[in-house]
This record gives sequence, C-alpha cells and structure tokens, in this order.
Amino acid sequence: MPPSSARQPVAPSFETASWGRRILALLVDWLICTLAVIAVFGVDEYTTTGSAASFMVLPVYVVESALLTWLAGGSIGKLLTGLCVVPADGRLRKLNPLKALGRQVLVALVIPPLVFRADGRGLHDLFAGTSTVTFATLRTLLK
Repeated sequence: MPPSSARQPVAPSFETASWGRRILALLVDWLICTLAVIAVFGVDEYTTTGSAASFMVLPVYVVESALLTWLAGGSIGKLLTGLCVVPADGRLRKLNPLKALGRQVLVALVIPPLVFRADGRGLHDLFAGTSTVTFATLRTLLK
C-alpha cells in the first residue's frame, strides 16, 4: 500500500485566483441566473411566496456554470471577472463534463468551497482536479 502522502492531490505550481474575485464571479452568475428565471417565469411568479420559480435559480446556476466551465473554461461570471477553471496539473485541456457538473453541484452545496487547502483549492476543485486562475496566470500556462 502506498504511503498516505502518495494519495494526496499535488498542489498546482501556479497561483490560484483570489477569493474576492471568485465571490464576485459567483454574484454575477447568480444575478444572471436570477434574471434568466425571471425572463422565463415572470417577475410576479418569481416574487410569489412559495413559488417554484424562486427555487429554479440554483439548478439554473448549476447547469449554466457546469456547461460553460466544460465548454469555455468558466461560467459567465468567471469569464467576465477574468477568471477561468483549468486542470490542476497545468496541462491545458477540456475538462471532463461529469467532473465539471460534479464540481458545480459541490459549489451549490456551499460547504465544499469553504473547506480549502493552503493553495486555495476547495473540495470541489479537489474532486474535479481543477484550479481557478486569473487570465494572467492562464497566459503563463499557455507559454
């Protein structure tokens, strides 16, 4: 059996994004998803107490962020705030779509992103083998 350190995920060799920008990206995504739900259901339905429409924002967020993270490297909020999600090993390639979905489900559970390592990667990143980086860091990985 290998030593326990052999099973530990290796920290990325590059800087991860700040928590401030990540939170801003989440707020942008949440606003966009809320507006999308209002566009479909209407503001009256969205603001009605107990309406199913108000509960639709979370699944819309999970689908939007998972799909765009898989296809474009980040959700609308991440891309607008200059962030993207890359494989933690630094080798740029498209993410596994199921891992991208699982990553976003874990983000929606709130606790996994709040439990993080010194390198800034939360449980959701450890699950998916990803890191959130700025576009400046991405440019250094492209070289």
